[in-house]
Amino acid sequence: MSSVLRVEGGHPLRGEITVRGAKNFVPKAMVASLLADTPSELYNVPLIRDVDVVSDLLGLHGVTADFDQDRGTMMLDPTNVKIASRSDIDTLAGASRIPILFCGPLLHQLGEAFIPELGGCAIGGRPIDFHLDTLRKFGAVVDKRPDGVRIRRPASGMHGAIIELPFPSVGATEQTLLTAVRNEGITTLRGAAIEPEIMDLINVLQKMGAIISVDTDRTIRIEGVEKLRGYRHTALPDRIEAASWAAAALATHGDIYVRGALQPDMTTFLNTFRKVGGAFDIDAHGIRFYHPGERLHSIALETAVHPGFMTDWQQPLVVALTQADGLSIVHETVYENRFGFASALRQMGATIQVYRECLG
Repeated sequence: MSSVLRVEGGHPLRGEITVRGAKNFVPKAMVASLLADTPSELYNVPLIRDVDVVSDLLGLHGVTADFDQDRGTMMLDPTNVKIASRSDIDTLAGASRIPILFCGPLLHQLGEAFIPELGGCAIGGRPIDFHLDTLRKFGAVVDKRPDGVRIRRPASGMHGAIIELPFPSVGATEQTLLTAVRNEGITTLRGAAIEPEIMDLINVLQKMGAIISVDTDRTIRIEGVEKLRGYRHTALPDRIEAASWAAAALATHGDIYVRGALQPDMTTFLNTFRKVGGAFDIDAHGIRFYHPGERLHSIALETAVHPGFMTDWQQPLVVALTQADGLSIVHETVYENRFGFASALRQMGATIQVYRECLG
């Protein structure tokens, strides 16, 4: 039975909200705990579906994931890791795209991994070819089957490699990091994603004993180690959630203090927010977003990989742009189906036209 939310509009949103850990980081940090031989502790964990899915997947593989929802604390113990049955893994197929990131840790711990057909958000094609190509370069044996992909570690073990990504894919960068840290030898990843969530995953892996260096030209160098230990880490705040509250304040003539929002991770968004006509105040604990009372301005905007304007910021900002004077143009360059929400806004009276071909 589906849930229904009834929203009574016409009221400015005012108050204070605290953002928890980033959706695009926390599940990956949970997967990283599989690489260790001792327990890990993760703080600032959000109440989101991907956390539930990864907890269930970890449980299938013998990892204990104890989540204190009130405190946002998770204890992860991989000391009894085991092979999960394919039928059990299939029960979670389609619920998330996270399972592909289990490959590297499972290959190192158990020698094999099975990945079912993957789901995730319906925002466009996100093939796993980058992931599989990377695993092959590390020496893994990849067997595609109708029900998923079976991957095995060779008898000689996994080795380092030179990986060149044709696009700075976040998922492929995470796959490389989660696998290469325990490969034998050195891995050089060129064309890597450098999102804040990637950097925080590197922080976690370094705490575990990994040796990773990052250059300014999107090159990441990983020196493989034989063993990793557990970590204690507080997840960085979710910049997508923070931007969503900011857009809500702007769209409703509101005033919201977002505790935990970080200026360095939101610089591009803040510039755009100000251009539209929004206002913000930054202090040591968060950011206050508010509508200053003047009319909002239309803009031309293009999404891009970090440090550009994040594709996940696009939807909440478009909602705010429905309240701006003039014509705004938003060019989505990352996912081809990211405007699926436009039809719902049109039903509420917004004037929005989606074009499949570039207007320029």
